[in-house]
Amino acid sequence: MKKLIIDVDAGVDDAIAIMMALSTPDVEVLGITCCYGNTSVENVLRNVLRVLKVCDRLDIPVYRGCSKPLVDHENHADNFFGSDGFGDVPDPHAPSLDLVQQKKAKQAIVDLVNANDKEVILISTAPLMNLAAAVQLDPSLPKKLKALYIMGGTIEARGNITICGEFNFVCDPEAAYIVLDRYTCPTYIATWEFTCWNCLPWSFCDTWLSVHTEKSDFVEKILRISRQKCEQKHQEFNPCDAYAMAAAINDAVIPKSEEVAVTVELQGIYTRGMMVLDRDEKLKKEHKVFIMKNVDLEKFKEMLINAVKKSDAVHSET
Repeated sequence: MKKLIIDVDAGVDDAIAIMMALSTPDVEVLGITCCYGNTSVENVLRNVLRVLKVCDRLDIPVYRGCSKPLVDHENHADNFFGSDGFGDVPDPHAPSLDLVQQKKAKQAIVDLVNANDKEVILISTAPLMNLAAAVQLDPSLPKKLKALYIMGGTIEARGNITICGEFNFVCDPEAAYIVLDRYTCPTYIATWEFTCWNCLPWSFCDTWLSVHTEKSDFVEKILRISRQKCEQKHQEFNPCDAYAMAAAINDAVIPKSEEVAVTVELQGIYTRGMMVLDRDEKLKKEHKVFIMKNVDLEKFKEMLINAVKKSDAVHSET
């Protein structure tokens, strides 16, 4: 079994990534940690619980994390997925926040990793503040991880929230800097440009969601606002967080990657939050990350299809 901790700022694409993990038979999700990003941390907690409910997996513990960046207090949430992160589709029967664990996200990450030494794959599809807080709490944490997968950063300075910066990194540049500097475990990054190069046509999306299971209908509803925005700009379907999740679950999905040292720019009017690739090794960093270069789209689409299928089995609460 692959043991995962998933760190999210849910987000429709985070929801799809979670559903992908929960639909994979050889994956055990140890916990889901939440932070500010696409929307407030309170909304993120509600959204994760809604996903777990539709997947019949409310047994998975959910943890409250950072509600603001480590240093910068600017609010970067742009309501791309609606003000609540889930397309502003109300759910009067949403699970109560009473289900959220009392333990905070940074402590949960440390405890879960310590209890499963060298077995945990940590996946972050959010600003990296929870991970930065966790490594400050336990500096030895990265040595105990099996691997880290991140959706974030840019490789060609083609930003989606600032001119040069990708949303997750720009939301908390200091956190991104800390994580890329101190997490020396095997690290794999799905950058913004990488996900854009591998978008899917909306015709696939129509077919994908036409099965009309509870899961597919849920995704179709929360996706409507962001789909309208994309179609107005003639942009295709980009479930960006799901690429990082797919890679973590099945490394065969990513047949090619580039190994390179990276850091994050913390200064600059236009470049703050931009990921910097050190191909000439001027930084003299021993630790290098794997930048995803291409994806097996047929395998990826199959994983998306499985994510919204009707569950074959009901998981009992633990």
